[in-house]
Amino acid sequence: MDPLDAGASSILRQPKAVWATAGASVVAFMGIGLVDPILPSIAQGLHATPSQVSLLFTSYFLITAVAMLLTGFVSSRIGGKKTLLLGLAFVVVFAGLAGTSDTVGQLVGFRAGWGLGNALFVSTALAVIVGAAAGGSAAAILLYESALGLGMACGPLLGAVLGNISWRYPFFGTATLMAIGFLCITVFLKEQPKPARKTSILDPLKALGHGGLASAAVSAFFYNYTFFTVLAFTPFVLNMTPYRSGAVFFAWGVLLAVFSVVVAPRMQERFGSLKVLGGSLVLLAADVLVLGYGSHTAAIVCTILSGAFIGVNNTVYTELALGVSDAPRPVASAGYNFVRWFAAAAAPYFAPKIEEWTDIHIPFVVAAVTALLGAVVVAVRRRSLVHEAEELAPRHATEDGVTVFAN
Repeated sequence: MDPLDAGASSILRQPKAVWATAGASVVAFMGIGLVDPILPSIAQGLHATPSQVSLLFTSYFLITAVAMLLTGFVSSRIGGKKTLLLGLAFVVVFAGLAGTSDTVGQLVGFRAGWGLGNALFVSTALAVIVGAAAGGSAAAILLYESALGLGMACGPLLGAVLGNISWRYPFFGTATLMAIGFLCITVFLKEQPKPARKTSILDPLKALGHGGLASAAVSAFFYNYTFFTVLAFTPFVLNMTPYRSGAVFFAWGVLLAVFSVVVAPRMQERFGSLKVLGGSLVLLAADVLVLGYGSHTAAIVCTILSGAFIGVNNTVYTELALGVSDAPRPVASAGYNFVRWFAAAAAPYFAPKIEEWTDIHIPFVVAAVTALLGAVVVAVRRRSLVHEAEELAPRHATEDGVTVFAN
């Protein structure tokens, strides 16, 4: 059997605890793209400008980035299950409050609280899935990326369906789904063993002292600026109804899921991780340039197509971040995410500002440049990343018919 096919089947044979965590992860990732189709509706309903509404992403990811330093500190003291539940509780409360907002300032503030909960949940969920999944790290990462892709695909669709009734309903819907996730994890997930050593707030920053992890994080920072320019700014460029915008980003999310889970591992197996990552970043740069300068139809096509490149990049970056250094995975993940989420906070703020200062095309020129900078970092810092890339190129080996990482 093809090892990759074995890996695809192994992710289906998981304990209930893993499925509960993965299911809640889907909803957590839905929250990222949930507001995409309704950004124009929110702007109209709250009498806000595009740059003001884009702060929904900025506040969310800025808090998420800073909170990454706290996730390991918290989980190493209260345990993985309690950290997941704490994060879910924050999301339920603040997503519900977001739906009651009367001003854009209130909505931005509630999204910040939502970001704190999401940081606690998402970073811990990856560690829990890796620790509890059957089939080793490869199956766990594929399962996590599947949850990410499915959530990114369904978020805009849910936002469109509920947002067509009122822009408030997607927030109430997310709070409800996360409450269900809270119950599932309470019932099915056993308390995870606490680490032998408690993690300090500074450990993720110390982990970035490793050249390979720092290189992956800096490259991912530039890439994430491009990623979130597409996610947060494109809805204003497309200027479509919630249903149509939701359909576009649903198709985008489907490509993201397919390429992250199915295509990326095969490409890595054939070409090696760094070649795949560098090539995908260059193609993403070309894609966003056409998105910015093409016709309306071309913008729709390129928005959807960007999901393929983003899916490939997400998988490779996640694997590099988790394996390139000798830091514990939760610590390495926290340090890596601390750096890259700052770009996710910056892009939604600066893209509409750049449009106000120049014209509607220039934000996509900047996004193309940042994607290329990400590729340049990969090329220049190849030596610090090549050890991990060599492990990921023949990244699958079989052990009793189950796909695992080759260590």
